[in-house]
Amino acid sequence: MASDSKVYHFDEVAQHKYKKDCWIIVSGKVYDVTPFLEEHPGGDEVLLLAADRDATDDFNDVGHSDSAKEMMEKYYVGEVDTSTIPEQPSYKLPAQATAPQADQSSGFVVKLLQFLLPLLILGAAFALQYYSKKK
Repeated sequence: MASDSKVYHFDEVAQHKYKKDCWIIVSGKVYDVTPFLEEHPGGDEVLLLAADRDATDDFNDVGHSDSAKEMMEKYYVGEVDTSTIPEQPSYKLPAQATAPQADQSSGFVVKLLQFLLPLLILGAAFALQYYSKKK
């Protein structure tokens, strides 16, 4: 990589999102992966989906090998101006509502019934059998 590498605006990189012209951004660096699309082990679709955004998280989440990272060097075309990269939305799970105290007491009643009901049914079955043999 040359020290005088070209710096691209994010919008300029994002225009290269097609099968015949595909650039991705990983760790602030721009790579022209067009010739690699057919060879990519995960398929070309993975790279095409990452083409018009910062693919750093996607790249790191997969856990690429050292040889894969070295291979990227030949596709390097420059740097991206990180101030032009749009902020990725952060998704937060909705907070779960805490159960009211009344639910805890009804939970106790349910557990008690789950224990007692089978015993009552078993007792009723024995009582029926006992009284039916007497007659």
